[in-house]
Amino acid sequence: MSSYGERYEQYYKAVETALPDYLPQGETLQKTVQEAMAYSLLGGGKRIRAVLCLAFCQLCGGTVEEALPFACALEMVHAYSLIHDDLPCMDDDDLRRGKPSCHIQYGEAMAVLAGDGLLSLGFETMLGQYYTGKYPPQRVVEAAAELARAIGTGGMLGGQVIDIEHEGKPITGEELNILHSLKTGALIRVSARIGCIIAGASDDIIAKADQYAKDLGLAFQITDDLLDVTSTQEALGKPIDSDQQNGKTTYATLYGLERSRQIVRELVLDADLAIKGSVLDDPFLYQLADQLAQRDR
Repeated sequence: MSSYGERYEQYYKAVETALPDYLPQGETLQKTVQEAMAYSLLGGGKRIRAVLCLAFCQLCGGTVEEALPFACALEMVHAYSLIHDDLPCMDDDDLRRGKPSCHIQYGEAMAVLAGDGLLSLGFETMLGQYYTGKYPPQRVVEAAAELARAIGTGGMLGGQVIDIEHEGKPITGEELNILHSLKTGALIRVSARIGCIIAGASDDIIAKADQYAKDLGLAFQITDDLLDVTSTQEALGKPIDSDQQNGKTTYATLYGLERSRQIVRELVLDADLAIKGSVLDDPFLYQLADQLAQRDR
């Protein structure tokens, strides 16, 4: 059996190889926005959402090849969210993954359009699988509907609203949990769910995957909060102390570093317990939770 590192690399390479093929090609009058889309989508990253989709599909009896278009679509939607998050009217970050943010490289208007283009392309990629005849149509439609819910006002977009409206204002621990579970966690959760859906998993297994990813998503974001305080711009590839500068309450400021680290450890344990004894009981998922919680970038 492959090691954790080998499996992650397999998933990562599959996504990195496939992504360019989904981007619009050729010389057109719209080539600037196409370049901006490629700049952000192909600019690196951990591909965590795609990896989750591929891993859960495989564990539920599907294949990497079956899940790959859906995994790529998730990365497109994630890239769209990062472009818009970095805009001056949002988080106002000039650096992403060690490079100038999309709006710095291409201007604000083109960055907005590039984000919109990636969002549209994500749904086009996902729903386009309906016409291939390779999937039961209901699974394709269900996956797209799940994604739409996860990134709307009850999901990622809603989390960004809460984030913006609480800048410079006090926020409770419960409210902070809601913010993170929506802004960061919703897309991570739906990535796991879609992998299960494409493989035809039962509702019970999808629920276990959802709980694992919910705990993982919150642990991931708390670790992000900690790195914003303890890491460097060179290591992260993006500005540090941006939360403090924007007047945002984080786990680090609300609970302190040590308590925040303890919460991360508790969440990783909860994630492990969610899948224990099921078809999802796999060393890869346990190690993935550990690695994401202990990362330094």
